[in-house]
Amino acid sequence: MTLWRALRKRRALHSETIMQMPLRPIQIRNLRLNPPLLMAPMAGLTHSAFRQICLGFGGVGLLSTEMLSTKRLPSENPTISPYLIRTASEKPLSYQLLIASAEDVAQSVEILHRLGADAIDLNMGCPAPTVGKFGAGAMLMEQPAGVRRMVAEARKLTQLPLTAKIRLGTELDEQKLKSFCTMLQDEGIDMLSVHARLTRESFARRPRWESIARIKEWLRIPVIANGGIFSVQDARDCLGASGADGLMLGRGAVIRPWLFAEIAHDLYGTQIPEPVVSLPELYGNFIDLLNGLFRPERRLGRLKEFTHYFARNYKFGHRLAFRVQSSDSVDEATERAAVFFEKNR
Repeated sequence: MTLWRALRKRRALHSETIMQMPLRPIQIRNLRLNPPLLMAPMAGLTHSAFRQICLGFGGVGLLSTEMLSTKRLPSENPTISPYLIRTASEKPLSYQLLIASAEDVAQSVEILHRLGADAIDLNMGCPAPTVGKFGAGAMLMEQPAGVRRMVAEARKLTQLPLTAKIRLGTELDEQKLKSFCTMLQDEGIDMLSVHARLTRESFARRPRWESIARIKEWLRIPVIANGGIFSVQDARDCLGASGADGLMLGRGAVIRPWLFAEIAHDLYGTQIPEPVVSLPELYGNFIDLLNGLFRPERRLGRLKEFTHYFARNYKFGHRLAFRVQSSDSVDEATERAAVFFEKNR
């Protein structure tokens, strides 16, 4: 039987399993993820305002910060930094480190302990060239010896859940991927999230969920599937193809912050109210949170980032996105958005 036929057969079996039995919470050290639905770290997006919007609907098993540069982290003030501001309700919260060297581990872990992190995630999947040229993000998969030292050092310094997020590599090389993933497990990673695309594949490319099924076979630790999940049906298909222990939602949850709640209710049987959504009200709440949390110069950029995705809820959402993108202040963006909502009820 060819590998492709075997993967298709495995996908069908996983789909049947999902329809027949309840999906389980994940326990990693002292942290219970119930439901096992994780927020993906996203630059400019997974800050406190967005986290609170998603929490308002429910269904989030683990929140996340944006990726935090280990070079900048020591100089960030947690009371005013948009990367570190959080409220008491934002738990459990994973802090993701953008790191390139084992030498940067100790100070960063100490800071995250002081900040009250519930978990620490190591970014090994960001494909941005600006990140890669410093040897961080997805480029770490090309440096397994350095990563081994990095993970070993982090594991020695913390008893918090230690997780990692990766892509599938620069090319489809199963042996190389297996060696890297098992190394992470052996050095003490408690859970692995996998964005199911190659390093240089764009978001337009269908995610390779079937490849996660192979990783799941190799590892004893929980494996989380990420990429291409925009609906409950996508979540069901992803679980069916990958056999993953849980899901990580990214852009799909920015477009529809109630997506966690829908998946939690429909696939995990979580007893939360069915989401009731008013798009203008949600957008207004988001702006209020930005205004209440961040300094004025930190608000507009984050509103523009959010609107880029949120506008896709509307047939003519590109008009909303353009009007906000071309605004010079949050007040101007708010007024323009109000006009759009009035015309697009």
